[in-house]
Amino acid sequence: MAASCALTLPSAISVSVSVSSNSPRRFRRSRRVVAMASVGQKVYAPGVAVSEGNGGLPKIDLKSPHGRDGINICTALNWICIIWDLGYLLTYPSKFQVTIGFFQLTQQSEAEIYLFGACVTSWKVPSGKDLLFVRPDAVFNGQKPISGGIPHCFPQFGPGTMQQHGFARNMNWSITDSEANEGDPAVTLELKDDSYSRSMWDFSFQALYKVALHSTSLSTTLKITNTDDKPFSFNSALHSYFSASISGVSVKGLKGCKTLNKDPDPKNPLEGKEEREEVTFPGFVDCIYLGAPSELTLDNGLGDKIVISNANWSDAVLWNPHLQMEACYKDFVCVENAKIETLQLGPNQSWVAEQKIELI
Repeated sequence: MAASCALTLPSAISVSVSVSSNSPRRFRRSRRVVAMASVGQKVYAPGVAVSEGNGGLPKIDLKSPHGRDGINICTALNWICIIWDLGYLLTYPSKFQVTIGFFQLTQQSEAEIYLFGACVTSWKVPSGKDLLFVRPDAVFNGQKPISGGIPHCFPQFGPGTMQQHGFARNMNWSITDSEANEGDPAVTLELKDDSYSRSMWDFSFQALYKVALHSTSLSTTLKITNTDDKPFSFNSALHSYFSASISGVSVKGLKGCKTLNKDPDPKNPLEGKEEREEVTFPGFVDCIYLGAPSELTLDNGLGDKIVISNANWSDAVLWNPHLQMEACYKDFVCVENAKIETLQLGPNQSWVAEQKIELI
């Protein structure tokens, strides 16, 4: 007696199996088809695609195939077919009559980045958990900055001579490059000055932002170049929102840092020194840590530990609004890499900073 079963995998690969009850156990290889993703006239590297996001805004979808090996199970009559995600097929007889079923364990890491503000709004690890947080009051209208994920603060951090946190987070960036390194996708976005930016900050510049996705980490590289004929000054930060249970959150690695505590008066921060091994969030927190180490460890209170490492950011910011944002403050914490001290670039000079967030 022969039996057959067919599976349609999430990657759109269909596999059919036909076996005889007298068939010996055997392995059969299945193929994966890798194609370049395309949108309109543009072609992107494998694992990189552009789609329509909230509010009709374009977003980039990154998908890394390096998730956990999984199993698709289909059973028919006296046969159980097990298909491993690596592409090998094993069939063997079963002693029991069973009905057709399906079980899916295969997963991969994913991220999404909106071109508006070059804002990373989602980072999902192979378990399917999203480790970033977007506030419920976030607006996707192409005018107001996206509240959540990893917004940019450039060329100003906090309040100052221009709008809060500068203008980079509410301008449209463009895609300049995409690549896949051993299956891990990356995309590079670009922002240049225009009449809008010059109305607040009259300089010519180029910002390049590379986002690379790996199985359990997300890395970013920000490069600011002065394309003007005169020097300019700026500061910057990545205002990262992490999903959390605030009562269980702690950040380790800041002991000994000089602090500028904006509680109770944000306009007149209190200077101090961090004495705690682990910083917790029992109430309102808005604190700058000068000369922060290159690596911090975040326990998000949800069972995850995330290492936040950087090169050339130099400072850190912790923020949770507590009752000022009663609807969602319990669900997130901001741990930000920053450059608080004003930087100056002469014509054709560049500044580069890197960040990596990794689930451990």
